[in-house]
Amino acid sequence: MIEFTEKDGAFVFAVRVIPKSSKSEIVGEMDGALKVKINAPPIDGAANAELIKILAKHFGVAKSAIEILKGQTSKTKQIKIVGARAAKLPGVKTA
Repeated sequence: MIEFTEKDGAFVFAVRVIPKSSKSEIVGEMDGALKVKINAPPIDGAANAELIKILAKHFGVAKSAIEILKGQTSKTKQIKIVGARAAKLPGVKTA
């Protein structure tokens, strides 16, 4: 299950990025983080930009509502999304 925290209309969770994949897509969970394949290479922020684009589309928010808090140059990143619900994370069930 993907671990996350919610506070003040935002939620924070970990993402595990697999760069240089054949296509960009959310593929599930990996060690408590959301696993995302990215078609872009990890050069000049291209993979981070593609990640934000994919997450914005999946959660139905503007790209400006998504922030990479930690891991700008790492495969494991901490993401904050404002104005979306954590229930859209794969495997998260709400009461």
